[in-house]
Amino acid sequence: MKIGCVKEIKHHEYRVGLTPSCVGSYTKRGHQVFIEAGAGSSAGFYDDEYEKAGAVISSDKKMIFDVSEMIVKVKEPLPEEYDLFHEDQILYTYLHLAASQDLTEAMLKRKVKGVAYETIQTEDGQLPCLKPMSEIAGRLSIQEGAKFLEKTFGGRGVLLGGVPGVHRGKVGIIGGGVVGINACKIAVGIGAEVTILDVNANRLSYLDDIFGSRITTLYSTDANIEAVLRDSDLVIGAVLLPGAKAPTLIKREHLCKMKPGAVIVDVAVDQGGCAETTHPTTHDDPVYIVDGVVHYCVANMPGVVALSSTQALTSTTLRYGLKIAEMGLEKAIRELSDIKLGVNTYKGHIVYANVAKAFGLPYENLDGLM
Repeated sequence: MKIGCVKEIKHHEYRVGLTPSCVGSYTKRGHQVFIEAGAGSSAGFYDDEYEKAGAVISSDKKMIFDVSEMIVKVKEPLPEEYDLFHEDQILYTYLHLAASQDLTEAMLKRKVKGVAYETIQTEDGQLPCLKPMSEIAGRLSIQEGAKFLEKTFGGRGVLLGGVPGVHRGKVGIIGGGVVGINACKIAVGIGAEVTILDVNANRLSYLDDIFGSRITTLYSTDANIEAVLRDSDLVIGAVLLPGAKAPTLIKREHLCKMKPGAVIVDVAVDQGGCAETTHPTTHDDPVYIVDGVVHYCVANMPGVVALSSTQALTSTTLRYGLKIAEMGLEKAIRELSDIKLGVNTYKGHIVYANVAKAFGLPYENLDGLM
């Protein structure tokens, strides 16, 4: 198979879809890999390393799209890349289609086979290609939230860990999944007072077993969410519905009840955000203030730790990419349920129910299209 990897053009996105060692894994199996010149340099991987691994280096992005049967990326394509797609091309990346009708329609129009990292799912319900970035985003959420609590950024001026004789900062985490538990680890490590909410009683029991008396666990009800918002200095939005738009749990009317200068870090922004007032921001302009509450809503948080993020991401995406290249997408779909669940669009049809539901568009069963 001919595989292409291009430089990410999302603002301040420094990750890359393939490392030189990934390229070596493909080329040793007889596949041909095309890398856009400079695609990995911001993450610490350079063109000569890719060449040594067997890649063809080209500065012609269009040519790479034209010849490649599968494009491997990190982030969803931007509008200036839509015209580069061609029919039957496999696009293997984070897609987050439920948050972008324009991208969804562009992929349908060009009959792209879209395989989304975030919906590849194992039989036990794990999301292996989403997990490493969720771990990083969860940990970064506390790091960034602590910074934007500083007065110079419009925050309350609270030190999360406190000092002797002073109250510790209070952190509320909505969602006890991978993002939530990693945010919790860092918040507890800093010394903050932490409350975490989830709708799953078994998950709350698990969190209680891990953290014990160092945290408070609450069932996620409207009343408990409102109480935590009112009490917290820093709120982490960490909810996820695989492939679907995030539920709106923080309403505009909640903000006036929060502490002036409190911070919301909405990690769910890629899927539309769990706060009604969320809109995507960038690393060079990461925050805005609504009703006195600082919002941090960067849509590619792990991009700033590009080396760690690229290594963590490709360690999980490579094995599925190799399966697709070795078997072809159709055979991989038939034999591997993980990959089948990753397919969001196929030959002009939406084949992932949550994406179709997000826009009221027709859903087709993938089995009937192959």
